[in-house]
Amino acid sequence: MTVIDNAIYVDGRRRAEPESLDVTYELLASEGGMAWIGLYRPDDAEIHSIAHEFDIHPLAVDDTISAHQRPKLERYGDVLFTVLRPARYVDEDERVEFGELHVFTGADFVVTVRHAESPDLAKVRRRMEASPELLRLGPEAVLYAILDQIVDEYAPVVDGLRNDIDEIEDDVFAGKPDVSRRIYQLYREVMLFQRATHPLLRMLAALRGGFDKYGVDADLRRHLRDVEDHVERIVEKVDYYRALLENALTLNATVVTERQNEEMRAMTSASLVQNEEVKKISAWAAILFAPSLVGGVYGMNFANMPELDWPLGYPMALGLMATCSVVLFAVFRNRKWL
Repeated sequence: MTVIDNAIYVDGRRRAEPESLDVTYELLASEGGMAWIGLYRPDDAEIHSIAHEFDIHPLAVDDTISAHQRPKLERYGDVLFTVLRPARYVDEDERVEFGELHVFTGADFVVTVRHAESPDLAKVRRRMEASPELLRLGPEAVLYAILDQIVDEYAPVVDGLRNDIDEIEDDVFAGKPDVSRRIYQLYREVMLFQRATHPLLRMLAALRGGFDKYGVDADLRRHLRDVEDHVERIVEKVDYYRALLENALTLNATVVTERQNEEMRAMTSASLVQNEEVKKISAWAAILFAPSLVGGVYGMNFANMPELDWPLGYPMALGLMATCSVVLFAVFRNRKWL
């Protein structure tokens, strides 16, 4: 279904529920009042039908058909075109999901076009229908109620981002390997949230600037100022979150560098210890090599060898072995290899 709800309101009360848009146009012309039409991802024919009936500017129609617009507020004659970016926090995936809502308000009609699941406009309609004195104020009251609902739905998003940032801070100090990727993902969500909330300040200021020109009711003025206060607080928090994530990126880079330096120091220390062990092994190998060499030479079974029949040959060989070993031990000890 593309037409989610379609009703005619007279004096702040729901008077009729037309079965089609054509019937809505006829009843609005015959009975007066205000038409409130809620659409969800409508097709081009429905949008063009509404645009033709309510004399909506082609540029606004093109924006609605193409979607993917940034938040803005534009006036085309008597029709006010508002683009809003609602958001909701998905607990299961720990991510922020952004939607898009287009609102057309004229003298006697409100048309909402949703391109995502949020916001919950049924809640807005129920709240307005429960307050006929507020709904009696016309399309401007509906627009302000929609703004209020979207801003209220930002609150869980702010809380979810705060929790994610707290978890990231713990992960940074815990040295988890995938924390950099999570920081970048959350930083991107905060950036998108900024793009959704920052333009609201200009849009609300523009609405406030038209209070006197369009004779906006005093009660609606108070409602809009209350919404504006909420938006200012949200914008401040989102800006603060962005600064926290930028600091987290810097801190994580520092922690990673320090951890790498510690690993390098540990590797260097291990290498030094290994070098010392190699020196000791090499020194003892050289010390043992000298007597082995002498013993190997005199152990060869050749008939004609010097000093083979010399009575002092054996003591001399032992003395030569001992002397070489002592000299090598003294040299290596002097060089601190042993």
